[in-house]
Amino acid sequence: MIGKGLRQFIFSDEMPALESLEVGKPPDGMNYTHTRLRLLRKDQTFVWISINARCVRDSISGEPRQYVLCMRDITGRAVLEERLSALAMTDALTGLWNRRAFDQALRREWKRTSRKESDLSLLLLDLDHFKPLNDQYGHPLGDECLAAVASTISDKVRATDVVCRWGGDEVAIILPATDQAGALIAAEKIRSAVEALRFRVKKDSGEWVSVTASIGVATARRAPDGTIATPHDLLQTADKALYQAKHEGHNRVAMAAGMLARGTDTLEVNAPMAMAERKLEHEVSSRDTEDGLVRGGQPDGIDEP
Repeated sequence: MIGKGLRQFIFSDEMPALESLEVGKPPDGMNYTHTRLRLLRKDQTFVWISINARCVRDSISGEPRQYVLCMRDITGRAVLEERLSALAMTDALTGLWNRRAFDQALRREWKRTSRKESDLSLLLLDLDHFKPLNDQYGHPLGDECLAAVASTISDKVRATDVVCRWGGDEVAIILPATDQAGALIAAEKIRSAVEALRFRVKKDSGEWVSVTASIGVATARRAPDGTIATPHDLLQTADKALYQAKHEGHNRVAMAAGMLARGTDTLEVNAPMAMAERKLEHEVSSRDTEDGLVRGGQPDGIDEP
């Protein structure tokens, strides 16, 4: 750093934090200000540093004369904090994001959908007759089923999709920038993959069991009119579609109907089913070959403004 300014080592998105040290005044009763940011190394990796800054001002004019910075490497603590934060957002059994992470991700994607005028789809999946299976064969097999289903779902979605354990044997999948036909394709791909799973009842046993899933689909898209205003309404719409799939016989995908609006930015939930089904026939192969069909994406932790 000798002979170079501190700004040359700071990431651009963290420059405001540095500038706040330069222009900010210490709170009452304090003689320094504090922030933490990433400092770029020569090898292009970074370390987290804690900065305490003291502004030495002119005794007469009060104008800043110099700044005294005390910097400390806190990379170890910052990495530990990130790990603890991830653990707080992760379901221990399945490795999926948990309900808290889902709530944050849904709000974030809702805002992004409104800004970018794109579509947002939501899938709610529930395993059929899972409680009888759990009761008959025991919780270890039930846990094995849940973990395998979670892994299967994650393998069938894109890196930008968010897969969360909604609770019990329910899984929620957020599909950003995905229209009705794309959501149906994704749901059917997941349903058929779950149906293909097989589980051995006991070690060295010749008895195998399988599970199936019902999936409710809801899609929010921009439209000239609408009546509902929150991400929670999208969730409720998907939940109604899930109930419909259960009511119609299980092991199937159902799409609900309704309208969704967000303030002056109107979003419509699910146009007529027939239109989506016609598109589905023509677009199955396109999504199968889409780039990035890997494990589910992260919810990014913090809501966007």
